[in-house]
Amino acid sequence: MNRFIIGLLAATALTVPAMADEIRPGLLFDLGGKFDKSFNEASYEGAELFKNETGIEYVEFEISNEAQREQALRRFAEDGRNPIVMAGFSWASALEPVAQDYPEVDFAIIDMVVDQPNVRSIVFKEQEGSYLVGMLAGMKSETGTVGFVGGMEIPLIGKFECGYIGGVMAADEGATVIRNYTGDTPAAWNDPTRGGEITRSQIEQGADVVYHAAGGTGVGVLQAAADAGKFGIGVDSNQNHLHPGSVLTSMLKRVDVAVYEAFMDAHNGDFSYGIQNLGLAEDGVGYALDEHNEDLITAEMREAVEAAKAAIIAGEIQVHDFSTDNNCPY
Repeated sequence: MNRFIIGLLAATALTVPAMADEIRPGLLFDLGGKFDKSFNEASYEGAELFKNETGIEYVEFEISNEAQREQALRRFAEDGRNPIVMAGFSWASALEPVAQDYPEVDFAIIDMVVDQPNVRSIVFKEQEGSYLVGMLAGMKSETGTVGFVGGMEIPLIGKFECGYIGGVMAADEGATVIRNYTGDTPAAWNDPTRGGEITRSQIEQGADVVYHAAGGTGVGVLQAAADAGKFGIGVDSNQNHLHPGSVLTSMLKRVDVAVYEAFMDAHNGDFSYGIQNLGLAEDGVGYALDEHNEDLITAEMREAVEAAKAAIIAGEIQVHDFSTDNNCPY
């Protein structure tokens, strides 16, 4: 515990604002670590962009266990950090009492709704972006079998899974989707060895494209797919560069933008509260196309996906939201 307190004191002492009226932002990462090449790292990139554009420093902290959440959050609030952004739904139970105890502090939480007057809750329509990468998987597959590897089996990841299956079926209604999860505890987000094992098992069953929504565990998924000469699909951050030519695409979830905008809105005096629900129409989700995968996506594939994207935005295609109805229809 003493080492934890010392770590927090060091984190909160990283910077002194240049001006008294400057904001003093704080960023708290979820389990899995800042450089998970996925969700947490996207949060970090958004904070870095804000710092580079404004010159305003921020402090950050990486928890190592669940017991540290409320203590870390309270320490940031007591130190005058404002706004405080939390990456991950698991911060919700700690945020509820802390937000009430510090009504003058602006909080933002990603991936969960916390109904407090000083909280911005940022959620995403992951099912919409997953539908698009599912279409690409269905069109790219030569075996008619694709895979999905989730982290914890929770409704949030069900949105990725169900949207992905919908997209696969839209591209190939006879396709088979093999689905597995890596665990039922937070450790599921940071087990690349287990991710690789599951991926190899799915490949043995015929999968030639595997999509992960598993945080740091997904690094093992993408590695195993590349090693086997198959395709992986990244998530949250653009992971195409991890294995150029083997990562078919990545489902972009703009956590970086969520963090950047929370800091920037506070900086501009425009911080707002309530729920933000970001989908394709808001450019909150999407798919990655760059120099690392452009040769993998044919013109026909891109045309089909762009047409589906437009139809989803127009309301002509309704992608099932697993968080409101846990019965995936596909």
